[in-house]
Amino acid sequence: MARPPKSICFATCAPGLEAVLHDEVRALKLARHERQVGGVRFEGSRADIWRANLELRTAIRILQRVVRFQAPDADALYAGVQEIDWSEWLPAGGSLWIVAQTQSSQLTHSRFIAQRTKDAIVDQIRSRRGDRPDVDREDPSLQLHVHLFRDRATLSIDTSGASLHKRGWRVAQGRAPLAETLAAGVITLSEWDQRSPFVDPFCGSGTLVIEAAFKALDVAPGLFRPSFAFEKLPDHDASTYRRLREEVARRRRPAGKRRILARDRDPERVKETRRNLESAGLQDWIELEAAPAEDWAPRPGWNAWIVTNPPYGERLGEERELAALFERLLQLFGERCDGYHLALLSANPRLARVFDPLGLRRIDLLNGGLEVTLLTGPIEAPEHHATDPPDR
Repeated sequence: MARPPKSICFATCAPGLEAVLHDEVRALKLARHERQVGGVRFEGSRADIWRANLELRTAIRILQRVVRFQAPDADALYAGVQEIDWSEWLPAGGSLWIVAQTQSSQLTHSRFIAQRTKDAIVDQIRSRRGDRPDVDREDPSLQLHVHLFRDRATLSIDTSGASLHKRGWRVAQGRAPLAETLAAGVITLSEWDQRSPFVDPFCGSGTLVIEAAFKALDVAPGLFRPSFAFEKLPDHDASTYRRLREEVARRRRPAGKRRILARDRDPERVKETRRNLESAGLQDWIELEAAPAEDWAPRPGWNAWIVTNPPYGERLGEERELAALFERLLQLFGERCDGYHLALLSANPRLARVFDPLGLRRIDLLNGGLEVTLLTGPIEAPEHHATDPPDR
C-alpha cells in the first residue's frame, strides 16, 4: 500500500511554548498548521518531517500519524492496530518499542495498552513474514506512540527517536541543566533581536548562550545530532536527506560584531560551559569568565539582553542568600541598565518577587515537570528600588 505524499504530524513541546513552536512551524512553511494543547499539528511530506526534526528549536519530538480509530476495549484496539501493514514500517530483523498514553478512556492502563498494541503488531508480522520483532527500549527500529482520548486511539510513528532537546553538542551536564528546547523558547520569549549583546550572568553549563548563538547564526539545532529515528525506516532516502542536511548547514551566518557573554561565580560551572562551547565550536566567539553576577559592570546605553536561569534557592539558607543577591542585582539594573531587557527564569515565587518593581511580564512554563515563571521585558529604572523581602 503506497503511503500518501503528505502525512498528518504533531510536533510536541513543553507546556507554555505552543505559541512559540507554532511560529516556528509557520516560518518553515509547513502546511495546514494548527496550534493545539501540547504542540502543533501540521501536514508534511517526508522532507518536511526531516526539516521539522532538524530545524524546530522548541519541539521535543515529531510524531507522524499512521492511523486513528475507535478503541473502547482491548479487542477493538488489537483489531485497529492490525488494520495497518506493519511490514512497511518495520524491517525484517527489526525491533520495536511502544509508548502509550490514555485519558478519559475505558482503557485506563498505559502499560496494558502498549502491551496489547505490541501483541497486535508482533502477531501480524509473525503470521505474514515468519519473523518476530524484538522489543528494544534503547534503540528500536520503530518507536510507536499510542494515544487514547475518549476511546479514540491515535497511532503515530516517532520520527525523532531521542528527545529533540538532546542536540548532540552537550558533553558536560551541569548540576541541573536547562532543557535546550526550553532555553530556545526562553530566548524567543525574551524577544532578543539577535543583534544586541546577549548576557547570561548565571550561565551554568552554557545552555542559554549556546542556544542564543545558534539562533543568531541560523544553525539548525539538529545538525549536531548523530541520527534521527526516521533514518531507520525501511523507505528512508539517505541520499536526498543528506543533500537536505547539507543545504541547511550552508545557511550558517558569520558572527560579525555580535557579542555573547557568559559568566558564573562557580569555576566548575565555567569549566562545564567551556567544554560545551568547544563541543559546539563556539569557544572563539562567546566570552566566558568566572565571576559573580553582581560584579558585572554593564555599560550605560549598551541596551543588552540579560537572559538567565539563576539558582532557585532550594534550601532556606540558599534562598536568603539569593534574595540578598537579587536585591543587589535589582539595584544594579536600576542604576546601570536602563534600556536593557531582562528575561529571568525562576521556580521560586518568593525570590521572583524581588524583581516586581521592574514591572516585567510573567509567563508560566514547565522545566522537566517543575513549574517555572519567566519574567521578561524592558528594564525601565524604577524611581525606588527598595522592596519588601520575600516571605520566608
